Amino acid sequence: MQLNEDTIRQIVVSVLEDMSEGNTNSNTNKQNNSAAVKSGDLKIQEIGLAEEARSNDEVVIAVGPAFGDKLSKTMIDEKHSNILREIMAGIEEEGLKARVVKNYITADVGFMGHQAAQLSGSGIGIGLQSKGTILIHQKDLNPLANLELFPQAPLLTLETYRKIGKNAARYAKGENPDPVPTQNDQMARPKYQAISAVLYNKEVKCLDKAKKVVELAVDFSK
Repeated sequence: MQLNEDTIRQIVVSVLEDMSEGNTNSNTNKQNNSAAVKSGDLKIQEIGLAEEARSNDEVVIAVGPAFGDKLSKTMIDEKHSNILREIMAGIEEEGLKARVVKNYITADVGFMGHQAAQLSGSGIGIGLQSKGTILIHQKDLNPLANLELFPQAPLLTLETYRKIGKNAARYAKGENPDPVPTQNDQMARPKYQAISAVLYNKEVKCLDKAKKVVELAVDFSK
């Protein structure tokens, strides 16, 4: 996505809409976020509180509060369904199971990943923001530390997300894999900073400190 005049106009409109919605949308989110939500070919439904340490052959993926609901695409317009499908496929290719939870407490990818690792029976978790930023975490690490961090979301491809899932599974099996290779573009940050801020702001508006981390049932059928 280029920050041309049309994009800037969309960003301004989005910010103004958020300002006008105020607390009304926040209250609506809190009332309706237990219902099944379908966005394109992704259907997610909260099925109860997330449980700890269900299985030692699992990797838990914690998504942001707006994921697949108020937001359905990353900052480069990649569908959440495509990203989540690739991450889960990478985990399953390594013979492990993927479990998805939604975190309403924080929009910070580091703390989401740490929470996922705390819930995971293998001690390995993935934090995934709605804008596309992702990391792999381990329960014994400080929340601000991680095993692998991928901060330049605009440069991540679906293949990269799949490899991240595979590496997370390898850590869960006690292996020490090579870090997933990524591209590096010093212009990515200034190019996407505005849209990143808007998407993060939308994510934050979906936070609900009164809610616990919830388990998600995920369906990719069209």
